[in-house]
Formats: sequence, structure tokens, C-alpha cells
Amino acid sequence: HKIHPTYSVVFLLIIYLTIGPFFAIPRTATTAYEIGVVPFLGTSTSMGLFIFSLIFFLVVLMVALSPNNLADNIGKYLTPALLVTILLLIVRTISLYHANETQTLVMETPFVVGFSEGYLTMDAIAAIAFSIVVLNAIRGTGITDKKELFMGTIKASFLAVVLLGFIYTGLGWAGNKMPLPATIPTDQNLGAYLIQIISNEAFGSLGIVLLGVMVFLACLTTAVGLIAAVSEYFNSLIPKISYKTFAIGFSTLSFVLANQGLDAVIQTSVPVLGIIYPIAISTVLLIAISYFIPSARISLQLPLVLVAIISILSVIHQNAWVQLDIVEQLPLYEVNFQWIPILIIGYLIGQAVGVRQEKVRYTSTLH
Repeated sequence: HKIHPTYSVVFLLIIYLTIGPFFAIPRTATTAYEIGVVPFLGTSTSMGLFIFSLIFFLVVLMVALSPNNLADNIGKYLTPALLVTILLLIVRTISLYHANETQTLVMETPFVVGFSEGYLTMDAIAAIAFSIVVLNAIRGTGITDKKELFMGTIKASFLAVVLLGFIYTGLGWAGNKMPLPATIPTDQNLGAYLIQIISNEAFGSLGIVLLGVMVFLACLTTAVGLIAAVSEYFNSLIPKISYKTFAIGFSTLSFVLANQGLDAVIQTSVPVLGIIYPIAISTVLLIAISYFIPSARISLQLPLVLVAIISILSVIHQNAWVQLDIVEQLPLYEVNFQWIPILIIGYLIGQAVGVRQEKVRYTSTLH
């Protein structure tokens, strides 16, 4: 909002649609199907996905339309249980595969590839929408001082980084050590398929059942939360349309898009996230900078406009929709970080232009 009131609405609108019915919600259904159902069907079929996703979204809609503590209670106990299950799986996998020879994969820029592939998690853009949940939880303890709120979010973020880092590193290590089967099904997502094999080798058939149930409940709860969050946000923008109508509409749209299949949902999201993510990261960085350094409003607006333009042109060129060779001349293009120099230059120019303008500042307490 401090960057610009219109930007706050438009950008959050894009974020909610991205983590909502366009990509994240359909992915909850397809992920639950790939991991929780396909192992028992033996193969993935369009009809199987259709029936499962229909039941899945009917349940999601019923829970989302019934304001009660069901989703909260599931989430309260599900998250620790899911975390413990994954940690047990990783520990068990280490004991199984520690003697295996490490597979060698030559990659010139592993950090860059990992960073860009990380866009698919949608964690950073979801954090923008849900950060208010963390802040309200901390405020609920009676803390309103800016410094204490800042330290509280830092501690919560650090804990999340440590736990997620351990989980992702452990799963990556397991994937590297596990001998690949002779044949890999082409009708199933590779990641989902591999974690099923790992679960089976670690705990037998019980492992697949436990993994399927946990992932199904996790995806169900996530879908309910996202439907509720997106519907509430759109209802706040357009009060004339009821929350119920939005919930039904978004559930229906998510059901339709989910039937593309998990890989199709992921691939469709790639170019969109390639545009949104640099803007989202830039927004977070600029807000953080203005928290410590009083910044002219133009110094926040100009770099975001430039980053948005560069991101759009880069995605257009990389997908060969239009040949824009000039984009390749940008610094750091070869590692897909061409938007970073633009961000820095835009901020510095904005600060110079707005040297006499009123600065964006934050009060000592937040309400």
C-alpha cells in the first residue's frame, strides 16, 4: 500500500489467483491423486483423476462453506504429524541408502537452477499473502512494538528455514542415492513416483498407505484454506458477490484445471511464475530496505515497473513467443538474474530523483 494503493490491490489480486484457482489449488488435488491414489490404481487415468478430483473438491467446498474448526483442527495435528512422518522417512532412507554410490550429475549452475525451480513452490508469493497470519499470531500475544514484531517474524522464519532446509536436503539426498528402477512410468509425475518407491522401500506397503493418507489430508486442508482465503479476499473487493458464490466458482474452476494433470498444471504455471516471482521478490526486498532506509516512493515504484517489464520480455523471449535477442544482452541474463541489476539501478535512480520528496516511513508500533 505504501508503494501505491492500486498496486497493493492489483498485485494481491494476481497473487491470490496464482496461489488460488489458477495453479496452487488444482495442484493440491492432482498431487493428492498422484501420491494417494495412483499407487493403488497401478496407473494414472483421465477418468480416475476426474472422479477423484470431483470428490476432492466437493469435500473441499463443503468444509469451506461450513465455518467451523474442522480444517483448523486437522491442520493443528496434521502439520506436526506430517513433519514427523517425513523426518522418519528421511532417517530411514539414510540408513537404507547410505552405502550406495552417489550418482553424479554435472550441472554448471546448480544454485541458479535450484533458485528458478524454486519458483514452482510458490512459497514466496504465498508468504506475501499469508504473512498477516504470522503477524496477527504474534500480536495475539500482546506484542505491538515494531522491533519485537520484527524479531518475532525473524525467529519464526529462521525455524521454518531450518526445518524446510533439512527436509529438502534429505529428500534430495535420498533421490540422489536411490537406484532408479529400470522402467519409469510416463503417465505419472516423476517426483511423486520416486517418493512412493522410497516410502515402499523404507516401510513397505504401510509406508505408501501412510504417505498417501498424510498427503491427501495435507492437500485437502491446504485447498480448504486457499478456497476460503481467496473467496474472502474477492468478497472484500466485491461485497455484492457473496463469499459462498466465490467459493463455489473457485472450486469449480480449480476442478476443471486440475483435470489437466499434475505435470500440465506445473508446466502451465512456469511462464506465469517467471513473471510474478521477480516482482514479488523485488517487492519484499524494497519493503525491507525502506524499513531500514527512508526511501522516496518513486524509488519503490520505478524499480518495480522496470523489473515487471524485464520479466515479461524475458519470459516472452525464453518461450520463443517472440524473438527478443536484446534481452540476452542484459547483465546476468545467462543465469536468469537479469532483473537484479535492473532492481538496483531503478532504486538508486528513484532515490536520486526523489531526494526532496517525502520518504516512506514506518511508525514505532503497528496496528
